[in-house]
Amino acid sequence: MEKIKILWVDDEIDLLKPHITFLETKGYEVSPASGGVEALELVKNHVYDIVFLDENMPGLSGLEVLGEIKSRHSELPVIMITKSEEEHIMEDAIGSKIADYLIKPVNPNQILLSLKKILDSRRIVGEKTTHQYRQEFMQIGMTLSDRLNSDEWKEVYKKLVYWEMELSKNQTGGMEDILLSQKEEANNLFGRYIERNYRNWIQGKGEDIPLFSHMLFKNRIAPSLNGESPVYWIVIDNLRYDQWKAIQPMIQEDFRIDSEEIFYSILPTATQYARNALFAGLMPSEIEKRHPSLWVGEDEEGGKNMHEEELLAEQLKRLGKSVKISYNKITNLQSGKRLVENMHKLSQNKLNVIVYNFVDMLSHARTDMEVIRELADDEAAYRSLTQSWFEHSPLREIMKEIALNGGKVFLCTDHGTIRVKEPSRVVGDRETTTNLRYKQGRNMRYENRDVLDIGDPAEIFLPKVNVSTRYIFAKGSKFFAYPNNYNYYVNFYRNTFQHGGISLEEMLIPLVSLQPKS
Repeated sequence: MEKIKILWVDDEIDLLKPHITFLETKGYEVSPASGGVEALELVKNHVYDIVFLDENMPGLSGLEVLGEIKSRHSELPVIMITKSEEEHIMEDAIGSKIADYLIKPVNPNQILLSLKKILDSRRIVGEKTTHQYRQEFMQIGMTLSDRLNSDEWKEVYKKLVYWEMELSKNQTGGMEDILLSQKEEANNLFGRYIERNYRNWIQGKGEDIPLFSHMLFKNRIAPSLNGESPVYWIVIDNLRYDQWKAIQPMIQEDFRIDSEEIFYSILPTATQYARNALFAGLMPSEIEKRHPSLWVGEDEEGGKNMHEEELLAEQLKRLGKSVKISYNKITNLQSGKRLVENMHKLSQNKLNVIVYNFVDMLSHARTDMEVIRELADDEAAYRSLTQSWFEHSPLREIMKEIALNGGKVFLCTDHGTIRVKEPSRVVGDRETTTNLRYKQGRNMRYENRDVLDIGDPAEIFLPKVNVSTRYIFAKGSKFFAYPNNYNYYVNFYRNTFQHGGISLEEMLIPLVSLQPKS
């Protein structure tokens, strides 16, 4: 293996020969330089992996040399070494993006530790992560063999997301495939668990009933309306738990997390059903029955989520909450920027609802646009794209404004999404809906093992077009495909992100309570 090349710059370089010899015995190749001019000439003509740079030198100072090095090789890590502990020197060096900062006299082990931290940290962390996941793999496997309850499934999913993010971050070759296999096994078992319990839960039977979409506002958000601060309820459409974890560090720059929990999306895990239930505090068939003018069926023309504000107003009325509210739905960049400009007006309201549609648009764009498909090729890339969007989005500005002006924030979503992999054949008549992860229809033929079949929609409070309407929900990473144009259909939709069915990613979704730090 090629040796790591170090440039060591110090006007007293001869006194450092024992340190240089020590590093050479450890397999490093060290080039000495006694001043800034010599160092810059060496950097110009040779390639180095890292630079040790004395801060206090005659002629060109260490900070001046640092600036020259960074202007030519911004990616080259520099370790600043100085006798001074003055704060302004440290700040200047850190502001110039040094990799580390050591105070003289330095000892060989200090130097070695700094080198390993900068050059070998990724490898060391990767090896440690791989070792830890191998141990956790067995533990998760044993847990999956137990009869888990709704809270234990949340904990399993949190662990799988944690290890998925750690392994992808450290690029530990091979282990990602093992984790994906374990996640697939977990999803298969979770599908059976939902099949056994969902009917009873929705009917209010049993002791292990999780928090569902239609329960969330009443149980988590409404109690906060009794306080003095304004409440901001932010719903990011289609935000998976791992995507929340990806943007969490940016949000924590301005907010303290009071609580983070996972709740269960109702079925279908689709905007028309799950988000309407979220705002109405009712299941879909109850919305259709109580507020027929506010429900648009699958077979009807028009937007399916055009009445969220009215549904929320009705829920507040039922809960006896007479409060001033605002409702904003952001569907494009311009509407996001307009809301940023008007944020100061919202603090006079008790409840401010902001629905942000970007992540949902991203998942659909990923299906429709080749460029997006390449940018979000897998879960890690999908998270990265979400991070990049949030960092530069009006939503981040909106949240910064809330942090400045004060107010409690609840951030959640309506459902998640899953990358679909395997087709499952379905045959239906022309009235059968076209969704890839769930279908509503009458005369459908399908693979029984791939679906949860609901012959009577009333059992789970879903609307039905006629007496023979039924619903089927795809489990795991399956997606429905018709026999007509089967190969084209499969090739187009395989490895796209879809929602509506039964999976950990679609059903177990985040709810976070935040308080501004300021």
